[in-house]
Order: sequence, then C-alpha cells, then structure tokens
Amino acid sequence: MARKRLTEAAEAISEFPWSSTTLTPSTTAMIVLFAALVRILVSLGPYSGKGSPPMYGDYEAQRHWMEITLHTPTRDWYTNTSSNNLSYWGLDYPPLTAYQSLSHALLINSSIPESLALFSSRGFESHRSKLLMRWTVLLSDFLFFFPASIVFVVVYCRRFGGSGREGSAPWLLAMILLNPCMILIDHGHFQYNCISLGLTLGAIAAILSGHELIAAFIFSLAINHKQMSIYYAPAFFSHLLGKCLKRWNPRNWIPEVLKLGLVVIVTFMIIWWPYLYSMDAAKKVLYRLAPFDRGIYEDYVANFWCSTSVIVKWKRLFSIGVLKFLCLCATVSAFLPSCYQQMKAPSDRTFLYGLLNSSFAFYLFSYQVHEKSILLPLLPASLLALQEQFLFGQLVYCGLLSMFPLLLRDNLILQYTAILSLFGLIFFDQNARHAWDKLSVRRRLLLVLPLLLSSLLHLMYLTLRPPGKYPFLFEALIMLFCFSQFLCFAIWTNIQQCTSLDFFNWLKARKKDL
Repeated sequence: MARKRLTEAAEAISEFPWSSTTLTPSTTAMIVLFAALVRILVSLGPYSGKGSPPMYGDYEAQRHWMEITLHTPTRDWYTNTSSNNLSYWGLDYPPLTAYQSLSHALLINSSIPESLALFSSRGFESHRSKLLMRWTVLLSDFLFFFPASIVFVVVYCRRFGGSGREGSAPWLLAMILLNPCMILIDHGHFQYNCISLGLTLGAIAAILSGHELIAAFIFSLAINHKQMSIYYAPAFFSHLLGKCLKRWNPRNWIPEVLKLGLVVIVTFMIIWWPYLYSMDAAKKVLYRLAPFDRGIYEDYVANFWCSTSVIVKWKRLFSIGVLKFLCLCATVSAFLPSCYQQMKAPSDRTFLYGLLNSSFAFYLFSYQVHEKSILLPLLPASLLALQEQFLFGQLVYCGLLSMFPLLLRDNLILQYTAILSLFGLIFFDQNARHAWDKLSVRRRLLLVLPLLLSSLLHLMYLTLRPPGKYPFLFEALIMLFCFSQFLCFAIWTNIQQCTSLDFFNWLKARKKDL
C-alpha cells in the first residue's frame, strides 16, 4: 500500500507542468499553497527546547525577545538591567530583529498577554501560544520569502530564459520554496531566517533587474535583521563595484559608487537611530552582535576549524585574538578570487556563483559558525539549481545531514524524513531522470557514493551506541564527511565562476592590450 501511494505521488508530480518557461498564476498558486501546507505540517511537531528548563531553546529565545521588546525601553534592549538579564537569552541580533520581535509581541500580547508577561512568562508553553508563535513565522514567510522567491524566478527566467530545464520556472520556484533545511529550521526548530533570506533574495532580484540602488537598500535591511547576511556582502560589493567600473568611464563611476554608499549609510542610520545617541550605546549593541567569547565554533559544525580541531586543538593553542585574526585571513583569502572576478568581469550569472562562493568562504572559515549557518550557502545554491542541478541536490542532502544531530535533539526525525522524501520526489522529476541518463558512469559514481556513505552515517547515528571513550564519535564522523563535501563544492563553484565566459573574454582582452 505504501509503495502504491508513493508511486501515485511520483506520477502526480511528474504530470505537473515543470517544463514551462514562465510562471502562470495557476502554477504559482499551486506551488505556493503546497509549500505553505508543508510548512504548516512541519510546524505541528516539536520545537527547540520544548519542555527543557532552565534555558529551553530557540523557541524560548524568540518568545523572550518579544517579552523584552514589549516591556522595556528601546535603549535597554541590548543592556544588562534589572528587567533585562542578558545571560538569559539576551538579544544578539541587529535592531531590525528587535523591531520584528516587538511587532510580533504586540500581536501575541493582544490575545495571550500572560505568555509575554515580564519575568513570570519564562518558559511559557501552551497550545494556544505555540499556535500563535508558529503563525508569526508562517506570516513572515508569506510577507518576505514567498514574494521574493516569485519575483526572483520571474526575473531569472526573463534574464536567462530558454527551453527545457534551463527555463523550468515552476521547478525552480519549487526548489527555492521547498528547501527542506530552511523549512525544518524555521518551522520545526523555530527561527525567522525567512525574513533575512527573503530580503537577500529580493536584493538579488533587484540586481538582476538592474535596480542597484533598491538592491543596496534591501540588502542593508537583510544585514540589519541578521548579521550573518554579511556572508553575502563581498559578492554584493564586488559585483556592484564591478558594474560601476564597467558601465561608466573613469570620471563618472565614483558618483555612482557614492550613491550606493549613501543608500547603505542612510538605511543603517535610520535603523540604528535609537542607539546613535552615544558611542557607548552603539558599542553595546555591537558587542552583542559579535559573540567572540563563545569560541571559534559551536557544537560539531562542518567547517574548517571544527573539523581540523580533531588534530589541531585551536582553542588550546591560540588566544581569541589570534584566532580572530586567523579566521579573518582565511575567510578573506577564500572569497578574494570570487570578488576579483566580479570586479573585473561582472555578470548576473557569475554574481549568483559569487554569492555562493562568498557564503561558503564565511561558513568554512569565519569565526563563530553554527550548524544552521549552512542555510546561507543553500540560498544561492537553490538559485543556481537549473545550472548546477546535481550539485544543488547533493548540497541540500549534505546540509540536512550536517544538521541531523541538532534536529534529532529537537525530536524532528519524522519531519526530517518526510520532507527529505518529498524533496527527492520533486527534485528527480522526468527532466532530472533524463539528465541522469546522460551522465557518464564515473560522474554517477561520484554522485552515488557520497549518498550511500551519508545513508550509512544516518543509520549508524540512529542504531549504534558510540564507545564510552568517544561519546561524540558519530557527530564527528558526520562533521568530517560534510566538511569534505562542502569543501569540494566550494572549490568546484569557484572554478565555475573563475572560468566563466565573461572572465575568459576579459583575460583575453587584457592579453591583447599587453
């Protein structure tokens, strides 16, 4: 019976008009409603820290920020006071997140004021409050990520329109909206990444449309919602600078750059205005946004520093100051080739690769990276799904695996399995199967072997007990495997960007000039 239903679902998915080069209102509505239904079903499950005092988890952190922004003055949101104990889930995101928390607090407080009562509401959990909290995430998704995704796909297909897979607008929209990693973190674990990622996606769509000033404004909002959006900053900066240098003669490009800079500065000043009354107030916010005391990494994140710590004990060998410098040098070195290409030969297609390479550089080498940070490389990877289909699929799978221990702690194994299966059904549609048939045996092996190994790691983690001497052995194995995959992906996408036709033509022209 289960096999029959799975076959029927696969047939129904294959009959959907994936090969259309445009988004019609009907196909868009069906994909959006289906993506919303998936989010609602995932949100019915548990969340981070459910029934786990005294600190609970991310659900309680978000609820507590609503409590603090509702009951304390704006100037005290980032300050340790008698009403705001920063050791208990103190605000550690930029002011736009605080304003978002306040707006949600006003909505929830009008219905369940006891859930946000100062002090007495810590750890508050009720069916009704959970329902309202979940709806705030879904509403944020609808307001930010969904519209940005639709606009991007429309702009992308107009800009790079073609036939067959290259112009499959519905499939691309489905890949963006049904990204299992983002759905599980936002609607399962409980966060609001959909806002910052939606703003970033809107800025990307604005750049592809030729509206650079609007892009600068929207991306500034993204950084001011979550500071991790700075993962994309080198790509935005180098692309916009490269466009100014390419479009204008040496006398005119400086005013264009100044316009972009002015938009960014004014946007930041408006958002940070409550904290610009003194240098000390602004510093307090900045200190909260840069948690260097937490260490170079958290848990078993699949980046360079955590993976190599199996051999090199970075935390023991070096002070925080030295580690910050090492992270800075490694991160800049990793994104520099991508930025150089964008400044010399900017194009919209390589800009998408630049976003992926820049975010990979930060994820792999920057300071204080969390497992959930893989969501940042996954966004530009989903935008490149038509060009790098199998790379995107493998990255999604590895991204999920890298967060598997975290999601298992949240008791989201059912949601994890279901949404991964659903994503696989849509990902491997008829066009994907045709593309698979065209691959050489060698390439198929390179794709299948990591999948088999990751499946084995899933089974080991679920069924075997680690030796007493190495209680986190399986977490370490998952970390090392995912790091090796992410590093290979980053190398490949950098090569793809730096061997692009635009950059090749620029190098050829330079050689002629010489």
